[in-house]
Amino acid sequence: MRRFVQAFVDAHSLPAALPIEVSTALATADARFNIGKDGRAWVWAAGASDADATTVVAEMQWGLVPRWSKQPSTPYTTVTARLDRAPRSRLFADAWMKRRCVVPMTGYFKWDRQRRPPWPMFVQRRDGLALLAAALWEHWHDDDGQQRDTFSILTDGNPGIPSPLSADGPVFLEPAAAAAWLGGSLVTPVQLRRRAHTAPLEACYVGLGIRDRLRDDYTLLEPVDPDAVRAGDALPDWDDEALDEDA
Repeated sequence: MRRFVQAFVDAHSLPAALPIEVSTALATADARFNIGKDGRAWVWAAGASDADATTVVAEMQWGLVPRWSKQPSTPYTTVTARLDRAPRSRLFADAWMKRRCVVPMTGYFKWDRQRRPPWPMFVQRRDGLALLAAALWEHWHDDDGQQRDTFSILTDGNPGIPSPLSADGPVFLEPAAAAAWLGGSLVTPVQLRRRAHTAPLEACYVGLGIRDRLRDDYTLLEPVDPDAVRAGDALPDWDDEALDEDA
């Protein structure tokens, strides 16, 4: 998983059990159809300290930067974090203990690697409601006053992902489990995995327009027939990181 979409038409496109203030904030946020690494996204985050039990909807950058980093970036790919490894990872352990968040998404793009060349598909809930992905966030700053909030999406095996896509992707939660995750009551990967739930999903082939990081419009979600695309247009002009995805 290297790209996702946040385009919430109204509060009815979000799970009904979400807190009203969260649904309202997301429903009025600007739509984004091609969020990639270093892109900005809306995140439902828990307070930054144990004493702060509040949650907020905040805009953050995708790709977690640990607070000990000397630069506002890392040499590693941190847009996703494997569920089993995150609690003991130097990159993610502190965020796992203290800074949880949930990333609502209309859906996400995932490559069908059984095709030659590989082709992107858009994955979403069959009922059209938003998905809620478990994630971690971090606040980075330096002595010069630079600061940013960043996040990483947790991934794990997920048999609910439609064929022919590989059965691996974000850890999805229903609203009650999302609140438990934010509240800190799910402290181990096993506990989070037990509460994870994937509503029925569907996936369709989409065009190669998502290769353009600057393109951001609803036409990126329009279904296409890969076999009907001209051979010259089908060559995936894509960076290695995107094709080397783990989820």
